[in-house]
Amino acid sequence: MAGPHVLVLAKKSALRMHLDRQDETRHGRVERLLRENDPTVHRMAGSHAQHEACLEEVEAVLAGLGCEAKLVTAAALDEFRVVIDPPQATGRAATAPPARKPDLVVTIGGDGTLLAASHAIGDTPILGINSAPDFSVGFFCSGRLGNVRETLEKALAGELPITSLTRMKVERDDQLLTTRVLNEVLVCCASPAATTRYILEHRGVVEEQKSSGIWIGPAAGSTAAQRSAGGRVLPLTSDKLQFVVREAYTPAGQILRLPRGLVARGESLSVRVKMTDGRLFVDGPHEVHTVTIGDHLHFSASDEPLRLVGVTRRRGWTARSAARRGYRRA
Repeated sequence: MAGPHVLVLAKKSALRMHLDRQDETRHGRVERLLRENDPTVHRMAGSHAQHEACLEEVEAVLAGLGCEAKLVTAAALDEFRVVIDPPQATGRAATAPPARKPDLVVTIGGDGTLLAASHAIGDTPILGINSAPDFSVGFFCSGRLGNVRETLEKALAGELPITSLTRMKVERDDQLLTTRVLNEVLVCCASPAATTRYILEHRGVVEEQKSSGIWIGPAAGSTAAQRSAGGRVLPLTSDKLQFVVREAYTPAGQILRLPRGLVARGESLSVRVKMTDGRLFVDGPHEVHTVTIGDHLHFSASDEPLRLVGVTRRRGWTARSAARRGYRRA
């Protein structure tokens, strides 16, 4: 019988992209900065060395374990458009027999790599390997350079816990944009210097606002932009969403009624766009949707959780951090 089918999704290091000259417009400049040991590229070589070593470690371990492995690398994280187990399409005839579904998806990089890969994943378990732990953040990565064999052996044997992380569904009018937001969505004007104008509605409260934009996302993203903008850290397994208004304009003598809040499963947050040139960014800068005046956006908990291998409640995801002032417990 064939061994476990493992799909490996790996980013290309910044130095690898430079060596491959995938960005000719910056190649000469980066080359000069490297020669001059400029501080802006100082971490590039070290991160590259660790990442390449981790790639070799992962490939060797998977071969030794008898896995049927496929490696996909990407220069830009938005290139991870691998269809693993997509939502069911309706009204379309199958054009090809389905490929064998992976038993496990492994990402090699950091949290950004896992985040990008998560958009292509339905219910297949995903395991993150932090390939350059001295240089990158890997909170969602249960493995790292140096302990790949132990981590993969336990994952394939079913000895690591699997945590279901809530993802968010986004709709524009009657159009479904995505059901797989893991970190957050940013609704804002196309120009970061312009005012974001919209009407926000939550639990019967309707408020017209002006701000720098709104962060909206599930618990997995609550330690990032949501927290930086004044939100709080939600418990890792919470099925609530959080919205946080950025730099709100509040007229003198008035109090904003919806500066931030929690959206329970079964509820929806409504945003009516008042800008002619708005944008909706999904989990970073790579997936962008244009929104314009009159568009009606809806945000709710998705029915497609992400099954994350090996990560449970760790430092930063504590009951104490989840009980910041001004909120009810999730």
